[in-house]
Amino acid sequence: MPDKTYEISLEKLIYGGEALGRLHDGRAVFVPYALPGERVRIRLTFQKKGFARAELLELLEASPERITPQCKHFGICQGCAYQHLPYEAQLKAKAEILRDQLQRIGKIENPPVNETVPSPQIWHYRNQMDFLVTERHIPDKKEPNLLYLEECHLPAPAINAFWEDLEFGANDIFEEISLRQDTAENLMFLFHAHNPETPEMSLEDDLSVVHMHRGEAIIMAGDDHLVNLLHGRPFRASPTSFSHPNLSAAERIIDHLLENLSAKIVLELHSGIGSYSASVAEKVDRLVCVDSDAIACDDFAINLDEFENVELYQAKAEDVLPSLDFTPDMILVDPPVGGLGRQTLDGILSLGSADLIYVSRDPSTLARDAARLLGGGYRLKSVTPFDVAPHTSQIDCVARFTK
Repeated sequence: MPDKTYEISLEKLIYGGEALGRLHDGRAVFVPYALPGERVRIRLTFQKKGFARAELLELLEASPERITPQCKHFGICQGCAYQHLPYEAQLKAKAEILRDQLQRIGKIENPPVNETVPSPQIWHYRNQMDFLVTERHIPDKKEPNLLYLEECHLPAPAINAFWEDLEFGANDIFEEISLRQDTAENLMFLFHAHNPETPEMSLEDDLSVVHMHRGEAIIMAGDDHLVNLLHGRPFRASPTSFSHPNLSAAERIIDHLLENLSAKIVLELHSGIGSYSASVAEKVDRLVCVDSDAIACDDFAINLDEFENVELYQAKAEDVLPSLDFTPDMILVDPPVGGLGRQTLDGILSLGSADLIYVSRDPSTLARDAARLLGGGYRLKSVTPFDVAPHTSQIDCVARFTK
């Protein structure tokens, strides 16, 4: 008996890139690659008592906003979610999704969400890409979860030119590779292997080659770091350090952070390699930074060596906060996707700083943390989304809290 299909109308876009509709029994159903206002035929792929997920089988009535995607893999590759939507409409959708997350998860009425700041480049903006090079099978699926890419419109030109010529053949050495490019278009080729022994490889191009094993980097050729420029300032980034994949969008975030910055003493948590720290350090009397990653702290020390008003603690934020003997005028946090932990939030609340700036990579974890901050006496002053990953479902933003 063939799988049952349904015809439904779609209401709105939700976080993650899917469109929300309703089944006849009232259950919410999430459909990828569809748009609000469209009528579609779907097949359920997953369901629970309260909701279901589905695949789009047929577009019965198209949205007037729908456009032809630029990439022929759109709808199969899961990297992009919005290529079928004009860019201006993508920006509006991301602001609405951010607002919805703050309302539903954070229980914030009428959150002060600004318009989304666009990316200066909407194609070929990424200086980092990850690829699978062997088949990975998913249980209960007959076909491997693998797409043989023939084109991608997100990587920077130098990365695009390089990966198309890569040839691996059959191998059991590694499954995943990463390509990174710096401002001078120097390339770093990283491969992630289960075996600690460095394999023999033949690479004709002049590039840095890094063997990654259990989070450790073994330099096989070239340099042990890349150098990116943000507003003309160089930032060293080691292979395991986070660096911004969209530099021009990161510069817009920096500009926003510096607007109306009048604090004299700033505490920065999750400072990384110092991408924001250097600009802040130029404007304040004292900057105290905290990060737990040893390699990132090494990069930070080099990147901010010129500043005498900067202190760096290599430790977890929740361990440092209780021991601080001063109250910063402002706290700047830039946590990973998972957001701030409860202990870190408690430490922030105990400090009682007048202002807090939260750089977020995930609206859901921002909304969760915001609820706790508001419960601790802060007020959400503004939230500005930044489109650092056009055509994808990713939503970054900067939230400003004040006592």
